[in-house]
Amino acid sequence: MTERRDNSTRTKARKRALDILYESELRDRPSAETLAERIGLGPVRPFTIELVNGVIEHVDALDAVIEASLTGGWTLDRMARVDRNLARIALFEAVHTDTPAAVAIAEAVGLAGEFSTPESPAFLNGVLSAAVQRAAAPAPAQADQAEADTMPGDPGTE
Repeated sequence: MTERRDNSTRTKARKRALDILYESELRDRPSAETLAERIGLGPVRPFTIELVNGVIEHVDALDAVIEASLTGGWTLDRMARVDRNLARIALFEAVHTDTPAAVAIAEAVGLAGEFSTPESPAFLNGVLSAAVQRAAAPAPAQADQAEADTMPGDPGTE
């Protein structure tokens, strides 16, 4: 029962992070200002603060991975605001916290079902699955270097 309550608390923290990021985007206002305003109004869960600050800190890299994971003529700007911010939250959580990627994706898909369009859960699931794989893959320069570091005849290379 404790685990279920913890998950509910984390889900509430994700919802609050979504609220803050969505409002900031809608009002064309820095997310840090909206977060500070919310903190000034009352307690904000530490996990909410971690998610919002993480998205703020890594937004360019998150957006690049999400954009590269979109197909069918979709762009980041074309995505619904809710979906775009859920994707940022989930990708940050999957890559930069100890939350398993499958959990971060499932939570985003669940929130999309609650707050976005009927098509959003499936769309977000596909985009996030691709984005997590892309984010976990080594960059081409790293892969080339790893290959160069392995000499023919080394154990495990043949």
